[in-house]
Amino acid sequence: MPVTFNSAKTDPTKWRLAVSEGRQTWHYLEDEYELANWPQTDFDRYWQGLPLINEQDFEETKCPLDAARNGFRFYQKLQTPDGHWAGEYGGPMFLIPGLVITMYITKTGWKPGQAAELINYLRARAHKEDGGWGIHIESPSTVFGTALNYVALRLLGVHQDDPACVKARAHLHKLGGATGIPSWGKFWLSILSVYEWEGNNPVPPELNMLPYWVPFHPGRMWCHTRAVYIPISYLFGRRFKADLDPLLKSLRNELYIQPYETIKWSQMRNNVAPVDLYSPHTKLFDFLNEILVIYEKLPKSLIREQALKTTLDQIRYEDINTDFLDIGPVNKVMNMLIVWLVDGPKSKNFARHCSRVDDFLWKSSEGLLMNGTNGSQLWDTAFAVQAMVETGLAEEPEFKKSLLLAYDFLDVTQIKRDTIIDPKTCHRHISKGAWPFSTRDQSYTVSDCTGEGLRATLMLQKKVTFPKDYSMKKISDERLFDAVNVLLSMQNPDGGFASYELVRGPKWLEWLNAAEVFGNIMVEYCYPECTTSSILGLAEFREHYPNHRRKEIDATIQRAVQYILNEQRPDGSWYGSWGICFTYAAVFALDSLASVGLTYETSEPVRRACAFLVSKQRADGGWGESFKSSETHQYVQRDSQVVHTSWAMLGLMAAGYPVKENLSRAAKLIMSRQQPNGEWLQEAIEGVFNHNCMIS
Repeated sequence: MPVTFNSAKTDPTKWRLAVSEGRQTWHYLEDEYELANWPQTDFDRYWQGLPLINEQDFEETKCPLDAARNGFRFYQKLQTPDGHWAGEYGGPMFLIPGLVITMYITKTGWKPGQAAELINYLRARAHKEDGGWGIHIESPSTVFGTALNYVALRLLGVHQDDPACVKARAHLHKLGGATGIPSWGKFWLSILSVYEWEGNNPVPPELNMLPYWVPFHPGRMWCHTRAVYIPISYLFGRRFKADLDPLLKSLRNELYIQPYETIKWSQMRNNVAPVDLYSPHTKLFDFLNEILVIYEKLPKSLIREQALKTTLDQIRYEDINTDFLDIGPVNKVMNMLIVWLVDGPKSKNFARHCSRVDDFLWKSSEGLLMNGTNGSQLWDTAFAVQAMVETGLAEEPEFKKSLLLAYDFLDVTQIKRDTIIDPKTCHRHISKGAWPFSTRDQSYTVSDCTGEGLRATLMLQKKVTFPKDYSMKKISDERLFDAVNVLLSMQNPDGGFASYELVRGPKWLEWLNAAEVFGNIMVEYCYPECTTSSILGLAEFREHYPNHRRKEIDATIQRAVQYILNEQRPDGSWYGSWGICFTYAAVFALDSLASVGLTYETSEPVRRACAFLVSKQRADGGWGESFKSSETHQYVQRDSQVVHTSWAMLGLMAAGYPVKENLSRAAKLIMSRQQPNGEWLQEAIEGVFNHNCMIS
């Protein structure tokens, strides 16, 4: 009997993006009445790769400001009705599999178009050379990416004899099979019953019962690590395994290069394929794991039962505080599986989890992908506003409506209360007055988002003239003061600002990093980028409210600037942890130094930074930096990129770099890449987290 391969395509003209207060969800409309009453818009069409409804080409621009103006003319067409700019936040290739596995185990059905387009995306992102997938879309194929995405295709209904599966499976076997998958992959395959729990290093839930003063208490971990450790420890503690069915039995044969029943699982705990290994285990970590293996063999039903209860409480706190979004897609689907297991498939909690899945799915021209959070709405909107004000384009009448919409979004998105569960109980930082990375419901305080959100708000309130027939619902002074309170509470003893909360744990906890594919994940760290955004937010506030907590703000900025100077490398550079990489850090660092009068003319560190940037300028006038910089911590060149060139220009201009020829050549390169409709096309990936995973 011939095999029928799954190659369904949906109609891109039937996809719609719904938005409300920053929430963004894609819907595939099959009903003709719905289609007639919900017309497709430019932002629907743009992300489908379709031409815009009112496509407009401009005459060739003569100066950079004209190019910027045409760029925003195009960009404002993509603004959503609630005021934010929706967009893909993809790149990691280990997110879709976790969702697919959870949906499969819980027998939760996909909405129209979703399964087909998930398959299309995985097909599109398989590497043509070997058929595999990497940890992110630009990385070489790894066991982590290839095994998990192969499993996702199979669970979505793709036959094992489909050419995509045949090619991916051959490469997986060439890499040694799925026994060499890193720890996160071992976990997902274990709960799917296609890998044995004995092949995992222990993840005991008892750690959640420790007193907080213990240095390795989960509450002292970085919040993303904590949020993932907690549900993993719960499922490990219960040794949960999906019911074995014919497909899973088949996967047991497909994923390995030897018969499943002959694998010595206990010998696979530390088996990680060389192509995957970024952060090797320390000897201390391996020694502690041997002790934990013995512990797991001891009778402990009472303490394990209490540990599971304590752990489940933390899972519920996370769900309640984030309205079942959770901090990100990894722990979201883990929590969703646990709620199904504990509360049942017909429970309200599980239904609420299911209703939030769509918040993470993004429809692109390649198919349906899973974003790294529920979006980057606040981050993108705050920078769009600042760009318009700093260029002076905010004073042009054709852009006023767009800016007012953005202001409405800033208003809605500011977090107006602390967490529902007491912050100390759930190990969260205060949040009243903060701005998040994405939406208010997600609820996590982020230092740089608060700084940029505060700055954008003040710029619109204090620096833009709006016609009298426009009304601006003012964000009150009290709410601005709340934002300042949050920022002042987030400075660490070294003067720097971390991402979500204060640094709580010692750096030596990295010796216990179990995730072989990421670096610096165990505790919070201070970053030049987060520190700069916090400085600039406070500086903007100080300009307009010179008497509010002035001494504290002055002292905070002074310490933060000193942190920036201390973090500079001897060659004049800064390492960037959230964008690629030295170019990204430079624009932030130089902006913060300029805000306190440290420029090329007045500061030797600024001159060294400018010399570093200029030394990397390419012959065509642009800058281009590879994601390998983030991995190796050394600058790695690539072809000129519009984004890197823009970042370098912003840094040099902030510093007052005097050689205009360098800036002029860079501007000409950016202008030459602009499309006739005002758009700049996506080039190489620009973002990064934990050194080894890139994000769009």
